[in-house]
Amino acid sequence: MAPPTGKRVKGVQIYRPFIYGTTARPFNDTDNPRPAGVPADHTHSWQVFVKGVDDTDIFYWLRRVQFKLHESIPNHLRTIDAETIIKENESKPPSQRQKAFVVNETGWGEFEITIRLYYDSRSSEKPQTLYHHLRLHPYGRTEAEKEAMRNGGEVVAWVYEEQLFNEPFEDFYKILTTGARDKNASTGGKGKGKGKNAQPASGDSSSEVKERSAMIPLTNRPGQPFSRETEQLEIKRLKEAEEKVDQMVREMTNTVKAKEAELAALRKAASNA
Repeated sequence: MAPPTGKRVKGVQIYRPFIYGTTARPFNDTDNPRPAGVPADHTHSWQVFVKGVDDTDIFYWLRRVQFKLHESIPNHLRTIDAETIIKENESKPPSQRQKAFVVNETGWGEFEITIRLYYDSRSSEKPQTLYHHLRLHPYGRTEAEKEAMRNGGEVVAWVYEEQLFNEPFEDFYKILTTGARDKNASTGGKGKGKGKNAQPASGDSSSEVKERSAMIPLTNRPGQPFSRETEQLEIKRLKEAEEKVDQMVREMTNTVKAKEAELAALRKAASNA
């Protein structure tokens, strides 16, 4: 694509939410059997991905993702291009279209994955590097969380992130701020006219996440753990933790004062002896 042209839009910041992470499932004889040709010591199937919140389109601003896997894995440097995905999606029904940059693999060990993001050239943004630990075994802050993940059959390690575009160039600003529409709405035909008939976002904007927007869902649902509900729960958790720390500080302060008073009394008694 062409390099950025025009001026930057001063004083403007635009963000786009996205998710990256891994999902792993242990092989079993019922719903996840080991495929033919997979080494016998591989215990899990797993995938690493970068995608939009609620599976919304991110290909208009994120054009390529490179995943660096463990060097023991054949072809450990995988590059996924948005253009290739878009072309392949043209021949698929909407329900089968790929909506993420994703790599599927199998293995037995955990390791750190390097994820490099490449943006639309009109953004003039430098590539960004993320690091993510592949988790194959249940984890959590409590045993209850670990057990819940174990019972769910999947080890989900997802991260919510927001990409900030600070004072974008005019052309890229137009890309980011036009074309918002309802999910799965028609984007017009193929070829040069593609996108001209895109349906604008309509109806109650709070009821559903729109394509090409910064919206996130209002509530959680299966397969979608990030929402305004999640945000409020996290804020509540942080406030409760802050109150607990404040209480601990007050108790410690009172304890220190009592010890200091006791020490002063002992010193006075010793000086009078």
